[in-house]
Amino acid sequence: MEPTGVLVVGSITADVTAFSRRLPRRGETVLGDDFTLVLGGKGANQAVSAAHSGAPTWMAACVGQDPFRDIVLSGLETHGVTLTEVRTVEGRTGVAHIRVDASGENDIVITPLANASLDETMVTESIERVRDRVGVLLLQLEIRTEVACHAARAGAAAGLTVVLDPAPAQELPDDVWPYLDVVTPNESEAGVLTGVEVTDLETAEQAAAWFLERGAGHAIITLGAGGALSVTKERTRHFPAYAVTPVDTTAAGDAFTGFFGGALATGLDVDTAIQYGMAAGALATTKAGASPSLPGKDEVEALIDNSMEGATR
Repeated sequence: MEPTGVLVVGSITADVTAFSRRLPRRGETVLGDDFTLVLGGKGANQAVSAAHSGAPTWMAACVGQDPFRDIVLSGLETHGVTLTEVRTVEGRTGVAHIRVDASGENDIVITPLANASLDETMVTESIERVRDRVGVLLLQLEIRTEVACHAARAGAAAGLTVVLDPAPAQELPDDVWPYLDVVTPNESEAGVLTGVEVTDLETAEQAAAWFLERGAGHAIITLGAGGALSVTKERTRHFPAYAVTPVDTTAAGDAFTGFFGGALATGLDVDTAIQYGMAAGALATTKAGASPSLPGKDEVEALIDNSMEGATR
């Protein structure tokens, strides 16, 4: 039987989020409307999203020895993520300080802390322990770059489908791209990595070509309200966005990649997996926060079904 699980190698943070009508200018103080403290981190968000898709999900990551540890581990467990590959290390759990304005736009300062302790040996051990149960490896760049690149190589060597969400965008060594089956940047990340300013489908296709030229198998450029552009050597396809009213865009990309990876792992074809990812990303923008905004499988399938019904009327 084909393995149907997902292994996420990545970051876990405690997300400290302040909501206000507008973001303060330099040196200014504004009064906020709300505050939350929840599980976050791109790795954890993607693990939660993958678990919500129905795929058995493990996470290889590090947390510290502080009160935030219990908050984030409890959050992961509640969402169905298996914690056997999460290590507790000395020091403090990673923290993300997020500010969100009334339009749903945000800015974020991430302090990695324990996430910086995840190393190549830990990753290798985790892949070896779960390789018979997982088919997809999800990666992001909130852990040390060299560790993420090692995970890509080790995952490919283990026969896993390796998916990289290159966020936050940063330069990667040229030799890592051939180990990536799928890369899922948004338009700004694609711009930073490729030097192509992505403003429409034509420039998104140019950016996607940059990834393919370096050896990646498949580039999916997510374009927010513009949908997503899927590019392989064989074909280019545009997927229109699902219509929603955004409240907070914080974890939309993580919802996309997590649901996409989970759908792939459970045996859905790539195009269907992209639809699941896009519906999850759209729904994630309709609620405040990171992990609390990540939708369940029923919600995702309902949005897809409703959109299909609307298209056939």
